[in-house]
Amino acid sequence: MAEPEFQQAYHEIVASLEESTLFEQKPEYRKVLPVVSVPERIIQFRVTWEDDEGVQQVAPGYRVQYNSAKGPYKGGLRFHPSVNLSILKFLGFEQIFKNALTGLDMGGAKGGLCVDLKTKSEAEIRRICYAFMRELSNHIGADTDVPAGDIGVGGREIGYLFGAYRAYRNTWEGVLTGKGLNWGGSLIRPEATGYGCVYFTQAMIDYATSGRESFAGKRVAISGAGNVAQFAALKAIELGAVVVSLSDSRGCIIAEDGITSEHVAAIAEAKIKFQSLSQIVESYSAFAENKVKYIDGARPWLHAGKVDIALPCATQNEVSGDEAKGLIAAGVKFVAEGSNMGCTTEALHAFETAREVAKSPAEAVWYAVGKAANCGGVACSGLEMAQNSQRARWTRDDVDRELKNIMVNCFNDCVKAAEEYSSEENKNTLPSIVKGANIAGFIKVADAMLDQGDVF
Repeated sequence: MAEPEFQQAYHEIVASLEESTLFEQKPEYRKVLPVVSVPERIIQFRVTWEDDEGVQQVAPGYRVQYNSAKGPYKGGLRFHPSVNLSILKFLGFEQIFKNALTGLDMGGAKGGLCVDLKTKSEAEIRRICYAFMRELSNHIGADTDVPAGDIGVGGREIGYLFGAYRAYRNTWEGVLTGKGLNWGGSLIRPEATGYGCVYFTQAMIDYATSGRESFAGKRVAISGAGNVAQFAALKAIELGAVVVSLSDSRGCIIAEDGITSEHVAAIAEAKIKFQSLSQIVESYSAFAENKVKYIDGARPWLHAGKVDIALPCATQNEVSGDEAKGLIAAGVKFVAEGSNMGCTTEALHAFETAREVAKSPAEAVWYAVGKAANCGGVACSGLEMAQNSQRARWTRDDVDRELKNIMVNCFNDCVKAAEEYSSEENKNTLPSIVKGANIAGFIKVADAMLDQGDVF
């Protein structure tokens, strides 16, 4: 069966490893690759519920438990009509190495349901979550598999899923992350992926400019309008940047003078009601007072004008090769994926070529793949698991400080791996964050698998 998304993710990892000296220096790692590429377990099940008219509905549910060498399976649940095994295998495969890059004890997994919640009532969403968890509860647990949210699964859905698990298993445990603060959740968790992406980008800026520059005054193009995009925008605004765009599946908004925190608050309120950006721009006073331009059917990359930083925060393959070239022409210097595999292979090559030909760090385009740049979300999930184990609640400052440290350490690990395993022909080029992330994450997982006898 064709699995284009998984094959793209797999080939990205393989290319980074083969173009490095890793297998020359440590030949034993080569035999890990075919093993780590196959999920330990794929669970597929039927989910049935009644809609509000009393008509039975059915959809396929999945959990891909990919690798547990580094800890319990960990990864989100996606409720979206595009969900299929190729997408979940790609996400689960990425999750293995992303989770390893956090430095925390977590394996990799992903799951979901092929359903469109935008067309469902509140009561139907609750019934769907209970029906999904009826089967999934047999395969997860605090020391086995700890799912989180993803596209289509936010705080409301996590609440229903947790309530269902508690009812079916008669136990209260930290089996899901992204929980409400009143029942086991962690401060900073909703913000963590967006904040972490900005913290990783700041680490790239520090490295490229020797600490002379920051987000202050930078023009930042962001795609998406969900949780990740919202909090990436708010953190960038807080740090003094001018956020020039947001988007959804139907179009984008461009703000030459900058999107405001009031804009983001209006979007956050409306997106819970599944409203589109076009509806939001027309109906919320924040947009009447601070004008933005809505472009129907477009992504922001070729419409944002001059751009210093680009943060794809919507979904996979949302930056094409031509859009990457357009961003480079518009002056972009830093690109960090808040989404998973946000750039196509052609876009990746465009950004990496711009780095390879640069004569100095300041001239380069610094590009970070999602497994590194957006690992802040799962990192904070790991911190939530730690708090649940302790039956403790950390302060906002404590969690934020840990999140920053994890993102900076992740960046440093990527640079170190890129430099240590650079091939001879790349010795004189600037380090690739793409290759460094793939190599560093792979080494952490491979070492655990070799130590435990998963590979022999």
